[in-house]
Amino acid sequence: MSGKVVLYYVNGRGRMESARWLLAAAGVEFEEVFLTKREQYDKLQNDGALMFQQLPLVEIDGMQLVQTKAILNYIAGKYNLYGKDLKERALIDMYAEGTLDLMDLIIMSIFTPPENKEKYFSDIEQKAKERFLPVYEKGLANSDFLVGNQLSRADVHLLEATLMLQEIFPTILSTFPKIQAFQGRMKALPRINKFLQPGSARKPPIDEAYLKTVKEVFSHLFK
Repeated sequence: MSGKVVLYYVNGRGRMESARWLLAAAGVEFEEVFLTKREQYDKLQNDGALMFQQLPLVEIDGMQLVQTKAILNYIAGKYNLYGKDLKERALIDMYAEGTLDLMDLIIMSIFTPPENKEKYFSDIEQKAKERFLPVYEKGLANSDFLVGNQLSRADVHLLEATLMLQEIFPTILSTFPKIQAFQGRMKALPRINKFLQPGSARKPPIDEAYLKTVKEVFSHLFK
């Protein structure tokens, strides 16, 4: 195991994208191993790298981390994106869990049958406007950041989630001015700005090619 941070996943967003965002926000360079065949997954499992037989997998500090929340918590803690004390960490966790729930809804849309997609997306839009976005609009009412006076994983996840929403619903933030201003501030941060540029490790929206690879690598889940 090398000293570099190495990410193991398929070449797409999925459950690894938030880890890419956090590492980019922290200014940490990383390598990626893209799985394209079931045999690669089987080898990781046979080598004992996958504690619960699941991806994503991140090699960092001599460890093989699995489970998305554990990965994100470790990265945030290591690179000062997790608040100054336990109270701030609890608030960060609450905000972060909300954005991850929202992003999971979007990620799972690729598995929705075509005849159900219109309703599925309508439900996402409604939940975003009524359940999720008002919370973040309120959280940003009196501060540049969601928690405390410095950047945290909650902020990074919110930017990621709202950009994903805008890919589907371009005007969804029209009634959330605080979030719009927040996006502008975040995009101006040099490390974030770099990650948003073409050619970065940021992955494009999920498409059919991604779904095909997922079904190949995780074929046991689609039987």
